Amino acid sequence: MLGNMEAVQFHPTAIVPAGILVTEGCRGDGGLLRDVDGYRFMPDYEPDKKELASRDVVSRRMAEHMRKGKGVKSAYGEHLWLDITVLGAAHIDKNLREVKDICHYFLGIDPAKEFIPVRPTQHYSMGGVRTDHTGQSPTLAGLFACGEAACWDMHGFNRLGGNSVAETVVAGMLVGEYVADFCESECGDLTVSTALARQFVDREQAYLDSLLAGRGGENAVVIRQRMEQIMTDKVGLFRNGTDLESAVAELTGLLQRSRQLALHYRRADANPELVLAYRLPRMLKVALSVALGALNRTESRGAHFREDFTARDDQAWLKRTLATWPDSADLPSLSYEPLDVNAMELPPGFRGYGVKNIVEHPASAPRQAEVDAVRQAEVDRHVRQARLMPFDHLLPAKYRGRNERLEC
Repeated sequence: MLGNMEAVQFHPTAIVPAGILVTEGCRGDGGLLRDVDGYRFMPDYEPDKKELASRDVVSRRMAEHMRKGKGVKSAYGEHLWLDITVLGAAHIDKNLREVKDICHYFLGIDPAKEFIPVRPTQHYSMGGVRTDHTGQSPTLAGLFACGEAACWDMHGFNRLGGNSVAETVVAGMLVGEYVADFCESECGDLTVSTALARQFVDREQAYLDSLLAGRGGENAVVIRQRMEQIMTDKVGLFRNGTDLESAVAELTGLLQRSRQLALHYRRADANPELVLAYRLPRMLKVALSVALGALNRTESRGAHFREDFTARDDQAWLKRTLATWPDSADLPSLSYEPLDVNAMELPPGFRGYGVKNIVEHPASAPRQAEVDAVRQAEVDRHVRQARLMPFDHLLPAKYRGRNERLEC
């Protein structure tokens, strides 16, 4: 079972054409985004946050500005400029050395003297295998997921930059502990029969043999390229019902075609074409989970932006999308998991980006009043946390004590 697959984040500053990301520290340190005329455009869209708005906002503003004809034409498509020359060579050498090296080796430029060609690119998936607090799938015992592979409730629909540390250090540590506990428990005992393992191996080998035999007529490379184009054009930064319906229909057709693949190179060893053919149906299922989830979610939330439903609708859509795949189906089955506002330490609210455009959940304001009252009344942070959102019982036993290093 997959959760929130439509929540796909774009990073605003990938270099063109390599697609390698340059850190948001460039803008954090004072770097500017400029258009084809050298004009700094972000203050026009986000007068308060400017270049320091969240990734999804900056990415959409860049795409919007290019839509207006302000992009820089190139052999690799349109882009904009990231200007860190304003920071000076000494600052770049000391604090942004990696960016300087990337620009030198992949673009042949010195970012202390020249603008960096950038445009938004797909960066991070907030969705993934739906898990409980231990990182384990609630529908398949023994399947654990962490990081970008998991929907673990750390990010919602938009991963903020600092959350990457929490994800690796905190989530990695906790889920690792739970995996170890599972392996040491009776649940972790290996009870799979050798006959079942052999059945699986035989089935997959038969599929590989059919691909190598070339009984179909479809080209895996052509299908993959078309899938990429559909996702870029119709399920990207800006989404709307018409494009999403078309994307779902086309991707469904590609999934059907992927069952009739033929290979040009028919050796089983060191064969990238065989690897692609083997992975392609699964890639298309992931793409369909994203596209269908985005089509059904008739609102804008975090990295998911609908041009035809621009409001964030907490009243109707404060819930997770869950996707499962019935055997041999052409589309995933979607269901929804509601969120409990009254259990939140940080109820839904306006976060200060752009114009407030939210359909409020009726429980948000009362819950915020409760939270504010607790924060004013409780001085001890442990008591306050326990009243707002208790979590100690969800931790492995070894992590339930106070932080000795901080003596609190």
